Amino acid sequence: MAASDRLLGGLLLLIAGLVFTYYTIWTFIVPFFPSSSPLQQIFPDRVWAIRLPALILVLGLAGVGSFVGLVMQKEARKRAEKEARRNN
Repeated sequence: MAASDRLLGGLLLLIAGLVFTYYTIWTFIVPFFPSSSPLQQIFPDRVWAIRLPALILVLGLAGVGSFVGLVMQKEARKRAEKEARRNN
């Protein structure tokens, strides 16, 4: 394994940990503080705690579906070309 792969993996793990920690504090701890607390100013409105993951999920599923569709089209095209060569 190359050193750059380890560095990239560590960086991605660090980012994932930070995002998880931020989201956990945002959804589970901040609601117990009064709305006048300075901690409330650091985080967006709580409605986005549901909207943002839902949006990411929809976009992710659309991306995976598009990728699978493109792969299926390419495979069908390859099969058709192979069949056409075999028939000639």
